[in-house]
Amino acid sequence: MSARQLFDRYFGECPLIAIIRGVRPDEAEAIGEAIYEGGIRIVEVPLNSPEPLDSIERLTKRFGDRMLVGAGTVLAPEDVGRVRDAGGRIIVSPDTNAEVIRATAEAGLVSSPGYFTPSEAFTAIRAGATALKLFPAEGATTAVLKAQLAVLPKGVPVLTVGGVQPDNMQPWLAAGASGFGLGGGLYKPGQAPAETLDKARAYVAGLKA
Repeated sequence: MSARQLFDRYFGECPLIAIIRGVRPDEAEAIGEAIYEGGIRIVEVPLNSPEPLDSIERLTKRFGDRMLVGAGTVLAPEDVGRVRDAGGRIIVSPDTNAEVIRATAEAGLVSSPGYFTPSEAFTAIRAGATALKLFPAEGATTAVLKAQLAVLPKGVPVLTVGGVQPDNMQPWLAAGASGFGLGGGLYKPGQAPAETLDKARAYVAGLKA
């Protein structure tokens, strides 16, 4: 399956992206298994983690098409090729960098850049973004998201990222959020797989609360 097909399938089944910032290569597979068992099928390893490309390669070899694996905190277009070569198929960024978005689209990967304003959102969409990430969501409100969605093209998923907890997901969903990126609330460096599994399950349950 293509990267986009995997994204559409797994995001449709469970609209959560696990952000495992700080994971080490020797921990990546066990943490990935915990996230998978918890019901989440999309995971990003931020590039400011220890040896992130090694972790991405291990995860892609372990899971294949059972999980969509890629990189977060991608700030330069040249990093897109490195992630692709490691097997990654989704590129997530904290900012709206049209060069990174275009490089991602040209590589056939899924692009989910960060945005905060309607202007940034439209810039990202025009550059080829697959999905948008409202970041940091702590600085926005559900009313802001609802107003943005009134003018953004339908069919472009918008995730909220930053400060997401299992007990505050429903208001964002009611405002029109398509899903969520899960950072420190799901995983912190050195966290045990068992704790990661429990947290993943709590977030999946939060979607249905």
